[in-house]
Amino acid sequence: MGRMGRQLLGLAVAGVTLAASGAAFAELGQPAPWEYKLQESGSPVMDNIVWFHNFLFVLTTVITLFVLALLVIVVVKFNARANPVPSRTTHNTLIEVVWTLVPVLILVGIAVPSFRLLFLELDVPKADLTVKATGKQWYWSYSYPDNGKFEFDSLLAQDKQPRLLGVDNEMVVPVNKVIRVQTTGADVIHAFAVPSFGIKIDAIPGRLNETWFKATKVGMYYGQCSELCGKDHAFMPIAVRVVSDQEFASWVEAAKKKYASGGTTTYASAADAAH
Repeated sequence: MGRMGRQLLGLAVAGVTLAASGAAFAELGQPAPWEYKLQESGSPVMDNIVWFHNFLFVLTTVITLFVLALLVIVVVKFNARANPVPSRTTHNTLIEVVWTLVPVLILVGIAVPSFRLLFLELDVPKADLTVKATGKQWYWSYSYPDNGKFEFDSLLAQDKQPRLLGVDNEMVVPVNKVIRVQTTGADVIHAFAVPSFGIKIDAIPGRLNETWFKATKVGMYYGQCSELCGKDHAFMPIAVRVVSDQEFASWVEAAKKKYASGGTTTYASAADAAH
């Protein structure tokens, strides 16, 4: 194998390794290095968003290639040298009907799944659990009104990975349950966004917005404030830990005691206290 062959083999191995590491990162509900697609889905809503994104990508690619082909045909067939006597055609009824109806049909084909997705996102189903997320400068506070009304703050943890996404106290929810998230702001407008769940909603002072998700996989999922809210806007991450029903029940019992007393603790220490 020559030098060029070894270099190509090395690039191929590096690419496979990078793709594998990217997939591993994506499975954890966080951004992947050199990401070129949407973040790995962790909810039914995100499944629909991924499908709609891929559908639009294919559709726009086909349209772009078709228009490119038409431009190439025009340049090659109808230039002055190849076509010295230009056509004097002023209109063509069939073509005019086609270029009117086809775009209309394409737009309708886009609108139907688009509205279906919007209704799926906005129509909050009957919730198994409600969590209220309050955006503050510059951290999040979570309360669980269905589980004893305890509340705790969630701040960026400089010593935790992933960088700028790890927090001291995660929002904890059970797997395969409909979670209603109510958002508001304590000072300025923030936005609660978790890409793997396909949710993003403003947290506005004096107003209560709500969205929902149903996590289908156990694990940690990350998001960030997605509305410019001040100098530390980039440092108020969202961390959601999805656990089994049993783990969630244990965490709730421990959290009632820990947070009701005004203390703060991580998920790990709360879980340890439950045992």
